[in-house]
Amino acid sequence: MLNTLRRLDLNLLLTLDALLAEQHVTRAAERLHLSQPTVSTQLAKLRVVFDDPLLLAGPRGMRPTARAEALREPLHAALAALDQAIGGSVPFDPARAEHVWRIAATDYGAASVVLPALPRLRDAAPGARLALRPLRPAEIARQTEQGEIDIALHIAEEAPTGLRFRALFAERYVLAGRRGHPGLRRRPSRAQFCRLEQAIVSADGGFRGVTDAALAALGLARRVVLSVPHFRLLEDALAHSDLVAMLPSRLVRDHPALCVTEAPVDVPGFEMVMLWHERLHRDPAQQWLRERIVASLP
Repeated sequence: MLNTLRRLDLNLLLTLDALLAEQHVTRAAERLHLSQPTVSTQLAKLRVVFDDPLLLAGPRGMRPTARAEALREPLHAALAALDQAIGGSVPFDPARAEHVWRIAATDYGAASVVLPALPRLRDAAPGARLALRPLRPAEIARQTEQGEIDIALHIAEEAPTGLRFRALFAERYVLAGRRGHPGLRRRPSRAQFCRLEQAIVSADGGFRGVTDAALAALGLARRVVLSVPHFRLLEDALAHSDLVAMLPSRLVRDHPALCVTEAPVDVPGFEMVMLWHERLHRDPAQQWLRERIVASLP
């Protein structure tokens, strides 16, 4: 072991940690604030030291070898422990920051949480960059642990255990349709509501949701004729048709092309939360980002 350590320097281990997290030389270089040729050179040195290719080219970046997979978690934990032991907390200066923050969110999470914070983030940290990534609920725990994302925005009832979290707000559903919609001039009765042609957001193309469960409990059913994967797409569909939909209130309360009314059935809302891994809990830059997001919520 000592012979191997003598052939390494800390920078090579930091590069290996970034490569195993990103599985892409260019993204690892961005993460380390190094040039791509420098990271490629360091990867070549690492291959010699470990007598293993470590990362192999694939159709979507690079895939780790079995040796690299075995190194991933213990290496990351060791580097984190070393950083905490010798570094301590370095004050974060947003005006000088060149961080790349990665947030996973649905289009609803992006619109209701990230976009309100964006002006403040850009003003205070003009050298930092923000990457929004698609939210994959089943992958949140792994992505946060491996450093693929810094923050996930999700609903509380589906949040994975073992992560730090902060409640952001409670959301409720309202009935929305185009301005001038004849069925929304006043709050519809339950019978009128069920006769309206409706649309729904469903990632898997389904035609049932929480509204249908609430109606079924009353012995009622509605007419869902359109299923789309994104809320923003649904907003456009409503604005250009006579379809209506139950939507989170924060998305549509100021929408210029839509009118909003209360639904004649009680539909359970949800709590929006911000999730992050323990390894980033005390990081000054991450703490600053989380506080700015919370402070920007309308």
